[in-house]
Amino acid sequence: MANLIHLFEGGSALHGARLEGKADLDICGVFYEPKIKLFGLQPMEHFVTSTSDDTERNTPDDVDITLFSLRRWASLACKGNPTALSFLFAENALKDWRWGYCALGNMQQGILAKSCAGHFSGFVTSQMGRLLGTRGNGKHGQRPELGAQFGYDTKAAMHAVRLCGEGIELLEEGFIRYPRPNVAELIDIRTGKYPLDKICDIVNRLLVKLENAHTASKLQAKPDYAKVNGALVEAYEEFYYTG
Repeated sequence: MANLIHLFEGGSALHGARLEGKADLDICGVFYEPKIKLFGLQPMEHFVTSTSDDTERNTPDDVDITLFSLRRWASLACKGNPTALSFLFAENALKDWRWGYCALGNMQQGILAKSCAGHFSGFVTSQMGRLLGTRGNGKHGQRPELGAQFGYDTKAAMHAVRLCGEGIELLEEGFIRYPRPNVAELIDIRTGKYPLDKICDIVNRLLVKLENAHTASKLQAKPDYAKVNGALVEAYEEFYYTG
């Protein structure tokens, strides 16, 4: 896609807790829509494809590609979506100056806000639903193969701890480090080194810390939509009319 401005490997490759032979390939990115998709009747907010289907879990040989239009990505990031926010801190494989120009300046300043805390805690709650078996099975639910091996869904446990840490760091410091500084802990959790009650205790304590970080955060209360809108207009005008 010629209009790509940001591309990186997400998932375990991004946060660093990849297990050899266990992880599929997740490719993430941001693009400018073709003009007809921006101004015409049929918008193109994202491009998603996978070598697997929606009924079975990915294998290590599978590849997922998720690309967002710049406008759609910015909308998700403003809502506090943790995955969308990770795009701001993932190294751009394309080395495209336009990403830094449009997304890492005024737009980033407009997006980052303490209101993201609720979305991080919501994602953690979702992972704990998988962990405790209240979310069901299937591709996007509990992983019965991990439950059979370890007694609980260790991957969901890892993500719950990871998301808490990312949210706390963002609220306290205004950025997220990748790979995560507690990679060793995350791998230990993923490989079943912790009993279930210990995981629940860790997550509960981290959720309290997340709420405290939310209260004390120096980030703006909510996104500055005027700043984000201005940055989007400037970015699209630069791309379509001067680039």
